[in-house]
Amino acid sequence: MSNRETKTDVILIGAGIMSATLGTLLKELVPDWEITVFEKLSKSGEESSNEWNNAGTGHAALCELNYTVEKPDGSVDISKAIKINEQFQVSMQFWSYLVSSKMIHNPQDFIMPLPHMSMVQGEQNVTFLKKRFEAMSNNPLFQGMEFSDDPGKLMEWIPLIMQNRPSNEPIAATKIDSGTDVNFGALTRILFDHLKSKNVDINYKHSVNDIKRTSDGLWELKVRNLDSGNVERHTAKFVFIGGGGGSLHLLQKSGIPEGKHIGGFPVSGIFMVCNNPEVVAQHHAKVYGKAKVGAPPMSVPHLDTRFIDNKKSLLFGPFAGFSPKFLKTGSMFDLVTSVKPDNLVTMLSAGAKNMSLTKYLIEQVMLSKEKRMEELREFIPNAKSEDWDLVVAGQRVQVIKDTEAGGKGTLQFGTEVISAADGSIAALLGASPGASTAVHVMLEVIKKCFPQHMKEWEPKIKEMIPSYGVSLMENPELLHEIHTSTAEMLGLSKKELVYS
Repeated sequence: MSNRETKTDVILIGAGIMSATLGTLLKELVPDWEITVFEKLSKSGEESSNEWNNAGTGHAALCELNYTVEKPDGSVDISKAIKINEQFQVSMQFWSYLVSSKMIHNPQDFIMPLPHMSMVQGEQNVTFLKKRFEAMSNNPLFQGMEFSDDPGKLMEWIPLIMQNRPSNEPIAATKIDSGTDVNFGALTRILFDHLKSKNVDINYKHSVNDIKRTSDGLWELKVRNLDSGNVERHTAKFVFIGGGGGSLHLLQKSGIPEGKHIGGFPVSGIFMVCNNPEVVAQHHAKVYGKAKVGAPPMSVPHLDTRFIDNKKSLLFGPFAGFSPKFLKTGSMFDLVTSVKPDNLVTMLSAGAKNMSLTKYLIEQVMLSKEKRMEELREFIPNAKSEDWDLVVAGQRVQVIKDTEAGGKGTLQFGTEVISAADGSIAALLGASPGASTAVHVMLEVIKKCFPQHMKEWEPKIKEMIPSYGVSLMENPELLHEIHTSTAEMLGLSKKELVYS
């Protein structure tokens, strides 16, 4: 045990996109606060935020069909899509501010313009897509969306998907050119480099073992230095637990009542990556399909152009899978040790309710490469096995909690912040659209945890995010202004950007 004991204003656990965003926001709002970061891996952005562990869609609800549901009367509810799009606009504004303030030098290192498309097959799905298009294209947030069920037009948009496709089944797609591909791993690393230059104390290879309240109201963390094996004590007024799947265990250790009756269910993912540059060159979009009946929302199939290390790649997936680990680098005992007396009933109820999901995940784990190729061929009819390799994506831990609507042990899809009543500690749980809405989510953390400062901080927040506190949908002029300025600042309006 080392005798090292340090006091700081803010401790951030986990060096992913969430801590990077919160740290950057706080450094802008209160530059003199001392911030310490602990990350158990050897560098930032290596777990859920990493570009190979994250689909990088820049989730703006332009193409994800699970954000728009068909109601019993046949109409399409786009309220969730509106919410997610507005949240993504907040991220875009903050990133633009960082570029204009010279904190980010080259936005193309992490964001690229890329059409977002939805594609469906079968008469019923085509009817749904058309209704969805009509509901969305009337909304200022989704202006510029096009719909087509004409095979000739689709051949122009998605030649790789349309080549050699049997013509007997109806097929349709929507396309919107204002989509993006975001490399959240690169963005995380850029932000941590910036935080380091602002004297933030970043400790890699440091694992937080325990967290408890001291008699004077501070939080004390026991942190193990993984190189030396020494355990150090660190105290702070405010702690943010942003350790991806690792957050649940730390939240439980904090003992706050808000963390009770909450469980987590891990889901792993596998992507297929194309290794043939000629095939990669034939596709330029993110194309989202519809989840199969019985499949969870996080396994919606999509064929994505990605820009990783300034190189164009093509990924297809995700195939869901199951591992009891809460992090890719976690332990096989993560799931078992997360079950506590207070969440036991919640977890058992979730297990009973989700037998079909568990069965689905186990079936997915057992799929052979050839079976995965068959699913890929629904997107690319003439896909060849030798052109594709498997890559294991990140672990996601879906939140399980008791809700009024779903009763005991309801599986939640999305991102959730759990914070203590006095705002001294907050934890981020859940999964997609996570990274894309990081700025919105971290502003919520700031609002919840520092209400006493909001009045003095608001002018600065509005400088960073001009639409703060305003609905963009109801202010089309402001929306147009923001779209134009963010596209220019982030280099998204330059059509001549071409990567080999």
